[in-house]
Amino acid sequence: MALHRLFQLSSVLRSSVSLTLRRNIGLSAVVFNRAKDLDPIQKLFLDKIRSYKTKSRASGGVVDGDASYDKNMSDEIFKLQRLYGGGDLDKFPELKFTDPIHDEAAK
Repeated sequence: MALHRLFQLSSVLRSSVSLTLRRNIGLSAVVFNRAKDLDPIQKLFLDKIRSYKTKSRASGGVVDGDASYDKNMSDEIFKLQRLYGGGDLDKFPELKFTDPIHDEAAK
């Protein structure tokens, strides 16, 4: 009986240690990967994203957007307003749901 309990405890302990080691190794791999140099393609990609972020903040909107972009954007907004009955497309619509059954019961 005691031997059986010892084997059960050993099994639980083994699985717990195994899980902890797997988690720590996974975390260590991420930390070590960030610590070492990125591969050139990843570095180029991250540099481009950071560059775009800086340009986007400086321009206050779309990067390299010229007059033709603004004209196309206003044309598309006009088409959407005409298609969906106007309104402000920059604001989320106010939705009002009614339930005739519950509304009548509340009266």
